[in-house]
Amino acid sequence: MTSPRKITNIYDADFNTYDLDGPIQEDIHLLNLGYDREKGQGWYVLRMEPGSQTIQHEHKFWEEFLILEGELIENDGTTLKTGDFVTYPPGTQHNSRTETGCLLIGIDHDIV
Repeated sequence: MTSPRKITNIYDADFNTYDLDGPIQEDIHLLNLGYDREKGQGWYVLRMEPGSQTIQHEHKFWEEFLILEGELIENDGTTLKTGDFVTYPPGTQHNSRTETGCLLIGIDHDIV
C-alpha cells in the first residue's frame, strides 16, 4: 500500500522568489508547504538574504512563525532570534528585516 504522505526537507528543497506581498523580492525566497494563494492561508518557509526586508503588510488572518536560523528585526525594533515563535492577530501591520539572514517557517490561518 502506498502512503499518501508527502515529505519535504526544507534544507534540500528548491525555493522560489518571494512575491506574496505584491512585487517580486529577489532577496527573499519562498518554499510553499501548503500555502493556498487564493485563500491567503497555509504553511510556508521563508529564506531571507542578509540585508533583505519585507514590504509593510496587514494581516487578514492570524500569522505565526518560528525563527529557525538567524535573526529578524521587526519594524518596532524588536530582534527575534532562533527559537522565537511569533503570533500576529488579524488586522495587525508590520514589516521585517534582517542584517544576518533568516530562515523561518510560518502559517497564515483563521483558527484561534
